[in-house]
Amino acid sequence: MRRDTFLKSLGLLAASSGLPLSALAASNIKMMIPANPGGGWDATGRALGKALQDAKVTDSVTFENKGGAAGALGLAQFVNSSKGDPNALMVMGAVMLGGIITGKPPVSITAATPLARLTSEYNVFVLPGDSPFKTMADVIAQLKKDPGSVKWGGGSRGSTEHIAAAMIARAVGVDPAKINYVAFRGGGEATAAILGGNVTIGGSGYSEFSQYIETGKMKAVGVTSGARLKGINVPTLKEQGINVEIGNWRGVYGAPGITPAQRKELTDKVIKATQSAAWKEALEKNAWTPAVLSGDAFEKFVDDDFAALRATMVKAGMI
Repeated sequence: MRRDTFLKSLGLLAASSGLPLSALAASNIKMMIPANPGGGWDATGRALGKALQDAKVTDSVTFENKGGAAGALGLAQFVNSSKGDPNALMVMGAVMLGGIITGKPPVSITAATPLARLTSEYNVFVLPGDSPFKTMADVIAQLKKDPGSVKWGGGSRGSTEHIAAAMIARAVGVDPAKINYVAFRGGGEATAAILGGNVTIGGSGYSEFSQYIETGKMKAVGVTSGARLKGINVPTLKEQGINVEIGNWRGVYGAPGITPAQRKELTDKVIKATQSAAWKEALEKNAWTPAVLSGDAFEKFVDDDFAALRATMVKAGMI
């Protein structure tokens, strides 16, 4: 059958069924993950992709990883290559906002279209399993003695673990400008550095380190939450006399230039995905806290959090 005849037949079928043509065509979501494989954004993006299919709002999902500069490289590629694409999604979160503040990339998050916040997660700080240090108090003692000798490992500059490290230094009387922070392009690289003993202490979401904590390859010494995390026996920083609390959140954006109707349709797909069995399994498996927020409320949240993060970073001496 000729292509034009086939398309005409589809159009007649759509008209007779009362459905839009798009409902009869196979749909594919293109997911930009602005980080290397193995980290929190990667896990979030792939879990969301599975949930979108589980919720039957798309037939397939393709993924692209582009790490570096707290997501700025992936953001730039997403903005430049997906303009007007109603099937394009990008994972993002607090880390990207921090990176924009510290790195001032040429492309800002405001160029893309806000859709929804998905999860919230606190950071856990860990030591290599064979570290000579056993507690956060040991790390703090060494930090006070020689700040540069303590290597903090984590995500890109401006990530929540970077901000937390600066806040910890300030809270215990150490100049935050003197901390030795080693930034990695993705969670996989940071994990390898911690396991290899190439950093003194590392930070990230609990889900990224859980398997290594459970097997003793890493020792968890503090979480950045206000109270202990449910089912996780790790003391908070506040319990240990360090007045630091900071959370991490992750969300999803659409492409620049999509119409209000396309934005609503894409947002509805994401919200439906968060109600699927696949997404609920991902929440439990990764110890993510559901924090769904969409529409104008999410857009306002991002603006407010950007301002709050910047104020925190100024106070911590990072900028």
